[in-house]
Amino acid sequence: MSETVYKIIELVGTSDVSWDDAAKKAVETAGVTLHDLRVGEITKLDMTIEDGKVKSYRARVRVSFRLED
Repeated sequence: MSETVYKIIELVGTSDVSWDDAAKKAVETAGVTLHDLRVGEITKLDMTIEDGKVKSYRARVRVSFRLED
């Protein structure tokens, strides 16, 4: 039987547009150097505020990927 080991890391993506865009940017940027990404879980959403307006959105994303043998 084949056994597989996965590693989980946490990323923070930012966007001026939306939380969805922030999460997408985090995963796509990580995907350039991390291979075989499997699952992403959004663990926290927040935003930065400047002069009473939303300046940027931030998404904290936990992703897993398979470790190579």
